Amino acid sequence: MSDPSTTAPAPVKRACDACHRRKVKCIGDGTKACKNCTSAGLTCTYNAIPQKKGPKGSRAKVISELRETQRQTNLSTPRHGFELEDSMQTPAHVKRSGLLSMEMITSCLDFFFANLYPTQPILHRVRVGETIGMMDNSIEAYCLVMSLCAYMMIQPNMLLPLNAFDGLELPPMPSLQLGHILLQEALRVRKGYNYVENPSVWTVITSFFFFGSYFCLDKHNTAWFHLREASTLAQIMGMHEEDHYQLPDLVESSRRRRLYWLLFVTERAYALQQHRPLTLQATINLPTLDEDPAETVELNGFLHLVNLFRPFDDTFVGLWNKSKTGCTTAYLAQLQQQLTDALPAYLHSTESQAVDLRCSQQWLRTMVWQLSISHGFLSSAATENTMSFKFPIEVSRDLVAAAGQYSQQAMEVHGIGLIEKLFDIACTLTDVMSCVPFEQYTFEYGPRDYLNQMMSLISTLRGGHQRYMPLLLSKINETMPSMPTPGYAIPAVPGGSRIEELYDGSQAHSSAPTSGDSTPFESPSLGSVGAQGFDFPDMSMGPPPTSAGFPPLMTTGGGQYPDLPVSTAPMQMYRDTSLNAYAGTVGPSKYETG
Repeated sequence: MSDPSTTAPAPVKRACDACHRRKVKCIGDGTKACKNCTSAGLTCTYNAIPQKKGPKGSRAKVISELRETQRQTNLSTPRHGFELEDSMQTPAHVKRSGLLSMEMITSCLDFFFANLYPTQPILHRVRVGETIGMMDNSIEAYCLVMSLCAYMMIQPNMLLPLNAFDGLELPPMPSLQLGHILLQEALRVRKGYNYVENPSVWTVITSFFFFGSYFCLDKHNTAWFHLREASTLAQIMGMHEEDHYQLPDLVESSRRRRLYWLLFVTERAYALQQHRPLTLQATINLPTLDEDPAETVELNGFLHLVNLFRPFDDTFVGLWNKSKTGCTTAYLAQLQQQLTDALPAYLHSTESQAVDLRCSQQWLRTMVWQLSISHGFLSSAATENTMSFKFPIEVSRDLVAAAGQYSQQAMEVHGIGLIEKLFDIACTLTDVMSCVPFEQYTFEYGPRDYLNQMMSLISTLRGGHQRYMPLLLSKINETMPSMPTPGYAIPAVPGGSRIEELYDGSQAHSSAPTSGDSTPFESPSLGSVGAQGFDFPDMSMGPPPTSAGFPPLMTTGGGQYPDLPVSTAPMQMYRDTSLNAYAGTVGPSKYETG
């Protein structure tokens, strides 16, 4: 006969821990989550050790209390591999206090709305203030504000007030260094809740700010990850469907619509720069100018930006990334025409938007030209300038003509994104100059002058002098070995190698600096360009520089940019007789003046 003490007792149904604490009947079988826990959103566990019924001694009472205390401690501590499900839990146990002062937050908001809002009109000032008030109770609000401040701190012209660090545990430090700290804090805290399963518009914006921060820090793989994350979260929310915007809150609906189109444009620009695929399509309506009468100018510029990038869909990106075939000259010529027609001669927009639009237009024209030459569609006898070898000279001329009207601050607001586009255009012009023969006349502007002016512009912009100028000079020395050191005019280089050999579809010359290198914002202070040796005396060929320190305008009014002021010393535009001979019979350029 077996010993009763060794016989396994029959299983006894008992209440789960949550039902036991709540003193309610547990509706379950002891193996799966009970209905009470499921409906209440609780984790159904059976960790408590049942106690025998009947009188207990003092020792048994103490042991029982200790066991219960330990059990509660274990239940309140997140186990490895599990996340907090409720983003509205107080982040006091995970956030790091003393990182941000209200002065810092206010400065970051002021900087965003003064500089970045026209091109990224996704926030509402009053609603952001409400979000700041929720930071102590909402992890999502906390991460959104942290990511916004990190994004602003990393901007090249961000300045903190003198009393910004008063009362904080952090010592005074540069805004860039503080931006790194805030970025890591937002990323760390965000891991404390499941933001993927139930994303909100705060979640999408936070991911976008992460992208912007890492893009400015030249961490392109991480930046792409967060941009794709923002796009995926937007699709999970249904932001790619028009029905998503049928909300009673018109402000919320309009900001969400703008957010989707901002992701749309950003993904296309970044896909071209980094050779990535697309995920977002033009499946919803555009914002309307009447949704906010106080922002008609900003919205008009934003709509121009969307229309500028809209033609660069899966077809072009697929051809660009060599994942599709079937490119035709008619398709590329149509794209060039769409780019020409995308922007009016006079832009009804803010200055910072105009900078982005004009530079992006010329950059996209360059990208289409690169695709044309990689497919062997260019001809020396082309009747269209866009299909000729000299087209990048025309693009450079238009870019330099447009750049002279803008202030340095309006250009630097766009950070390294704008500098990379200037860098790509300058590199393309360098390749053309090294392969296509041309003549330079004494009193006329030509490719050398456009390259000189773009070099001056890149070296003057914060982030361009220390990072991109050495790359551009290396490019020039590689393709034009006879070029003298900085400080001398760039010589005319006769045609040599075939230009098609430089464009095999990889666009290796226009790649941005690789990730992992030093940050581009360790540039010298503004106005110290000449002291650093990037001084181009041949710039004196034209009119005096503008007060902003940028190349002078090369227009006499009218033409493609009638909104530009008239130069104090009108000049005859570059007449490319040698290129005309090289390219065949081509009519006079439409940009030449009288």
